[in-house]
Amino acid sequence: MTYLANDNGYYGEFGGAFIPEMLQPNVNELKACYREIINSHEFKQEFIGLLKNYVGRPSPLYFAKRLSEKYGTNIYLKREDLNHTGSHKINNTIGQILLAQKMGKKRIIAETGAGQHGVATATVCALMNLECVVYMGELDVHRQEPNVKRMEMLGAKVVPALSGNKTLKDATNEALRDWINNPEDTYYLIGSVVGPHPYPDIVARFQSVISEEIGWQLDEQIGRTSPDYLIASVGGGSNAAGTFFHYLDDEKVKLIGVEASGLGINTNETAASLACGDVGFIHGSKTLLMQDHDGQIIEPYSISAGLDYPGIGPLHSHLFKTGRASYLDATDQEALDAAFLLTRTEGIIPALESAHALVALNKIKFKPDDVVVVTISGRGDKDMDTYISKM
Repeated sequence: MTYLANDNGYYGEFGGAFIPEMLQPNVNELKACYREIINSHEFKQEFIGLLKNYVGRPSPLYFAKRLSEKYGTNIYLKREDLNHTGSHKINNTIGQILLAQKMGKKRIIAETGAGQHGVATATVCALMNLECVVYMGELDVHRQEPNVKRMEMLGAKVVPALSGNKTLKDATNEALRDWINNPEDTYYLIGSVVGPHPYPDIVARFQSVISEEIGWQLDEQIGRTSPDYLIASVGGGSNAAGTFFHYLDDEKVKLIGVEASGLGINTNETAASLACGDVGFIHGSKTLLMQDHDGQIIEPYSISAGLDYPGIGPLHSHLFKTGRASYLDATDQEALDAAFLLTRTEGIIPALESAHALVALNKIKFKPDDVVVVTISGRGDKDMDTYISKM
């Protein structure tokens, strides 16, 4: 079994490109050229060079001694929070901005929830001197104000999305409308493994640098390339896709994703798409998502702006359905508790998204000799107002 997208963009039954006719030219153009471009020697050299000299990769794989003692196992933290701009998002935006350049695009649009993808997009647009427009739900604009100011300082125009519950889903809707209206010069730099093919494949490939590094870093530190567990938070699912990528076919490695269940999966205030959803279509992809009996999207909720998306990337739907990966869920309070625990045991303040991944440590019974890698996808600077209000 392969867990990568086929030529039509399907992961098993999930994926594809279910898009309006007016978007077909944009998507077909991207589909026709992306693999040739990203597999070229020139592209690879530029991408690797920027990841090393601009982003600051490789990100450390840190043995968390006190956390390991608490849980009676061996816990390593993949420190994506130490990347330039503060999260894993920069890996993807570096790759896609190079792709956009080689396609001759002059204007970049993006969607963002917590603001990390928006900041990363604004950053690479400033680097490459390209126009940047970022769509962000009005609610997220208010709760992630520091990131909004960072985007504006970098030269991006931040456009609030006023529809729906004014969060990530609605920002994505607005970005897609923009792309339909500006097909010639505009590149949509999507932030997760969601959307129509080829985006889930593109983003997973650019984020796979995470799992590539985990392999040689473990070998360097403990003389083995494979952990027993890989754990990552899942909204759309890009940091988890990057964490899992090089281990998808290694059945000995247990893959654990953690969704945001908000106030609980039995409430109406949740974003746990796998726990509460079923098969449907969102933003051009067939996947698992939260919807009512009429197929209307159920608005998600999470304390974490980056995880309150009503669906999940088709790769994760496939991993869930096949049983290749297991998916847990974490409530707001569990995530907050995990964040404070990491802060006080290891001196690392994680993003609220990353804190959800840490909750898995309380829900799995590990052996003393297990090697457990948890991806800390972002730093907690952007969430300090939330943390302060809960102290």
